[in-house]
Amino acid sequence: MAVIIHNPKTRNHHLLAAAFAVFACGAYAHDIPNDVTVQAFLKPHGDTLSFLIRVPLRAMRDFNFPERGSSGYLDIDATDPMLPDAATLWITHFIDLYENGVRLPQPRIVSTRLGLMSDRSFVSYDAAFAHVTGPKLPEDTNVVWDQALFDMLLEYPIHSDQSRFSIEPRLARLGLRVITVLRFLPANGAVRALEYTGDPGLVHLDPRWYQAAFRFVDLGFHHILDGTDHLLFLFCLVIPFRKLRALIPIVTAFTVAHSITLIASAYNLAPDALWFPPLIETLIAASIVYMALENIVGASTVHHRWIIAFCFGLVHGFGFSFVLRETLQFAGTHMLASLLSFNIGVELGQLLVLLLMIPVLELLFRRVVAERMGVIVLSAIVAHTAWHWMIDRWAVFGQFHIQMPVLNDVFLLTLLRWAMAIVAIAFLLWAISALLPTTRIASVSERTKSDSPEARP
Repeated sequence: MAVIIHNPKTRNHHLLAAAFAVFACGAYAHDIPNDVTVQAFLKPHGDTLSFLIRVPLRAMRDFNFPERGSSGYLDIDATDPMLPDAATLWITHFIDLYENGVRLPQPRIVSTRLGLMSDRSFVSYDAAFAHVTGPKLPEDTNVVWDQALFDMLLEYPIHSDQSRFSIEPRLARLGLRVITVLRFLPANGAVRALEYTGDPGLVHLDPRWYQAAFRFVDLGFHHILDGTDHLLFLFCLVIPFRKLRALIPIVTAFTVAHSITLIASAYNLAPDALWFPPLIETLIAASIVYMALENIVGASTVHHRWIIAFCFGLVHGFGFSFVLRETLQFAGTHMLASLLSFNIGVELGQLLVLLLMIPVLELLFRRVVAERMGVIVLSAIVAHTAWHWMIDRWAVFGQFHIQMPVLNDVFLLTLLRWAMAIVAIAFLLWAISALLPTTRIASVSERTKSDSPEARP
């Protein structure tokens, strides 16, 4: 049985000890846990930042923790000296904390403790602190290594508990799926809870507005580039109108529309039933099918297309809101600024896509295939793909049993709010439609006909 000796002087000693443990341990030490939940408290006070962390002991998989004979139970006294090394190798080296943007030095490991699955001390900071600094488990406690909890108290030196702190945790390596519940307790007494999956990157625990804005601009920009369904919808918008001037009102209408429903969802004005996301995903696929079929039948006017883009943009906005459900917690007190910043990021991503699509399509229709034939072929491919998405998503939606809403005051008030919103949107569309000129952009077939030799004088 391998025993790791704690030597805090150099990191090399830790790595050597871990390597020795790897070769000496049994097969179970190499298994990566499927699900790992990390609980943590972060509290600045005076010139110290206290960090309480609880992880399952089975996540420390490069250690072969000693057992009492052949019983299979942990040898508590022999395991305790190994815990600081485990904390260093698996936790402290993969968490970076910052004070006012300056990285803090490596923490001091104040205390480490083993805990039982039945222990509920991490429900509050005070209870967790008392547990980690309190008595150790008795030696005769019967607990196997993969059913124990590993608790630790880390302390970082800081200049002031009034500073702004941020954290970059990289604990996704603890398991195949790692969920972290982090509670930040600033000196002003407010408590901020975060729950995220995997590694969230740099998290500002009390972000300024521009820090939140930058994060959400980046999120919106990358989301539109990663969202295949949104890109296909945008592609269908571009095919018949390959002039940036004609596309500006169409894409802007789409952006304004999805901004409306995205903000409404963030303020809990959208249904929260389980069937709602599958319904929206189905409608998004249906919007792509419709736009593709409209391109096949014949190009529309800009006046008609921006109205269609606006209506479908309302649906796509709900789809965007599903992405932001977990991420909005990183906005701090700047939720509206973060939502607007997300939409700015989406708009920038759309602009990049347009700048790439337009010249590629122009080159394709000029050098490879005739314009009308190219529009039909490309739209047919998109329609075929989106049709299968729609069928699959409808099957998922059909598995939900939708109950009739209860006709109470809350339902009637919600219905009244949405009715007022629909009337306002309809009036907005009518007003914009009346103000804009109804100049028609020639359809693909008309442009092809006018360019033919027969039509030339």
